[in-house]
Amino acid sequence: MRSVRCTGCRVGGVRRVGERRPETPAEADGTAGLFVALGKMVKFLRERKGLTQKEFGELVGYGPDAVSSMERGVRTLRPEVLIKADELLDAGGLLKEVLPEVEEAMAKTRTRHPEWYRSYAGLEADAVELHFYASNGVPGLLQTQDHAWAVFAKRRPFLDGETIEKRVTDRLSRQQVFERSPAPIVSYVLEEVLLDRPIGGPRVHADQLRRLLHVGRMQNVEIQVMPTRVEEHPNLGGAFNLLTPKRYGQVAYTEVQGYPRLITELDEVRKIVDRYGIMRAMALSPSESRKLIEGKLEEL
Repeated sequence: MRSVRCTGCRVGGVRRVGERRPETPAEADGTAGLFVALGKMVKFLRERKGLTQKEFGELVGYGPDAVSSMERGVRTLRPEVLIKADELLDAGGLLKEVLPEVEEAMAKTRTRHPEWYRSYAGLEADAVELHFYASNGVPGLLQTQDHAWAVFAKRRPFLDGETIEKRVTDRLSRQQVFERSPAPIVSYVLEEVLLDRPIGGPRVHADQLRRLLHVGRMQNVEIQVMPTRVEEHPNLGGAFNLLTPKRYGQVAYTEVQGYPRLITELDEVRKIVDRYGIMRAMALSPSESRKLIEGKLEEL
C-alpha cells in the first residue's frame, strides 16, 4: 500500500503526515488559564444553584462528561454555552462580560496535538464525512475522559501525569466535531471485542458503553458492531479511518505502533472504501448494535 512519506508534501493545502514516531505534545497556546478560570466559575455557580452536572448538561445540551471537562478547563467553554449558563445560573451578566475575551482566545487557539498528528487533526476537524473501522481500541472520538486516561496511563514507556493530562485534553477537544453545524456524516464499525474489554475497570467500562449508546443516538452518527462470531471479513489488516475533507477528495488514515500514514492515492483509498462498504453490510445494523451494547451494559 502506498502512503505519504514526505513531511513537506501537501494534500489540499494540508501538510501530509510523515511516517515517523510520535513527538511530545505541542506547547499550550496560552489560553488554557482563561478556560480553567471560567470552568471554576461555572462550577461554583452551578453548585450554588443546586444543579448536578447531569442536570446542568441537560439544560445546555451537553452530557455530564462534557460538563465535567468544561469545568476543569479541559474543554472549551463556547460562547453559546456561557450565554445560556449566565441566565440559568443567575450570574447577572458576569459570564457574558467575558465573551469578547473567549472569542479572541478561540480565534488564536492552535491545535495542541503532537506534531506528527497535526495534519490528520486538521483534516478531521474540517471533514464532511468521517468513517472508522476499529479492531483493538475504542476510537478517540468515542472515548470518555476516564477511558482515555486509562488508555494513556497504561502506555509503555510510562507517561508522566502532565503528559497524560495533555493527551486526554487533546483527545476530548477533538470530540467537538460532533457539535459542528452543519454536522458531518459519521459512521463506525467496531469489533465486538471492544465492548468486552473493561479498560479502566467496571465503572469506567460501563460509562464507556453508555457513551457509545449516547453518540449512536445522534442523527448524523451510525455505530455498527462486527460480531465476533463472524468467521472472516475483507479487512483483517487492521484499523483505519476514512475522511472526506471539505472541498477535497476522500483520504484514508492508518496508524500502527506510532507510525501514521495518510493515504491519498485514489486507487488505494478506493480499495479501503470498498472493504469498508462490505464490512458495514456484514456487521449488525445500528439498531441491532444498540441492543447488543445495552445487553452487555446490563450484564456488568
